[in-house]
Parts: sequence; structure tokens; C-alpha cells
Amino acid sequence: MDPFLGEIRLLPFRAAPRGWALCQGQLLAIRQNTALFSLLGTNYGGDGKTTFALPDLRGRAAVGTGQGAGLSDYSLGEATGVPSVTLLNTEMPMHTHTLLATLNASSSNAGATSPAGGVFAASSNNNEYTEGQGAVSLAADFVSGSSNGAGNGLPHENMMPYLTLNYCIALQGVFPPRP
Repeated sequence: MDPFLGEIRLLPFRAAPRGWALCQGQLLAIRQNTALFSLLGTNYGGDGKTTFALPDLRGRAAVGTGQGAGLSDYSLGEATGVPSVTLLNTEMPMHTHTLLATLNASSSNAGATSPAGGVFAASSNNNEYTEGQGAVSLAADFVSGSSNGAGNGLPHENMMPYLTLNYCIALQGVFPPRP
């Protein structure tokens, strides 16, 4: 069965078969490829006067045209996306970091006399000093701190798992019927 002119297939060959070309954005002369130009136009490049381009599918995944439910609208020949991205803080999901803090306390005298002169103005029956009582619980807002930033701001790969094949386009074949 002959292919349709302009049909694209994935092939496991290193080179395109006779009558086909790799989809690598090559410029072709309109004069020698008028039928194929009538199908592709300048959707993939070229000046439209003397040249037009084949699709360049190197390192790209093909996406259907139009707009699926909840998806963006894609036009024929549109190329977008990047192989790696650097996330911004605004693109990260909401999250928290646990703060691990240590509160250092001592049961020894700080070395200062209080009040001045070391004499209270009136006698007291209260114990002004007691030995440490072991572990002490503090209110959650008593200790504050911050965590250091994480990451180093480098881009990360943004590609799905892949298997490399060659996209090839038919330069010869049956002109596809139009509806």
C-alpha cells in the first residue's frame, strides 16, 4: 500500500527509505515539490515563495491539533516546550519545613546581683531561687527560627521516558483526498 503524500511515520531505521525524508526541518524547493507544498504550506517554515520546510521532530513528541477537554489549544505547526526547567518559588506546591531548635538553659548563677546592692527592700517569705526542675515545657511560640533554603536553582530534566526512533515524511505517494 502506497503512503499518502506527506504522511509521517515512526521508523526504526538510521536513514529514511527511498521516497521519504527524515523530519528534521529541511528546506525544500517549492518548484520541485509543489504537491507536498500544497499540503504543508509554510506551517513548519520556509519563505512560501521558493522554499518550505519539513516538520522538525528531532527531540520532540508529536501532539494532536485542537483543544481537548481541559487542555490548551494547539495549532498545526506550533512548536513549544523546553527539555529542562528551573522551578520558581511560585510554581512549587504549598509545603512546610519542620524547624528543629535547641533551647540551651542553665541552672547556674548568672553572676549578677539583683536588685542593686543585693538587698531586697522588704523581707520576703518566697524562695527567690530554686534548683532546676528537670525538663521544662515551653509554649510553641516561645522558640522561633527559620530554615535555610534548599536546592541550588539549577534546571531539572522535564522529559517523559522515551525511545528514540526516526520520524519520516513521505515525499512521494498518493495525494490524500480532501473532504
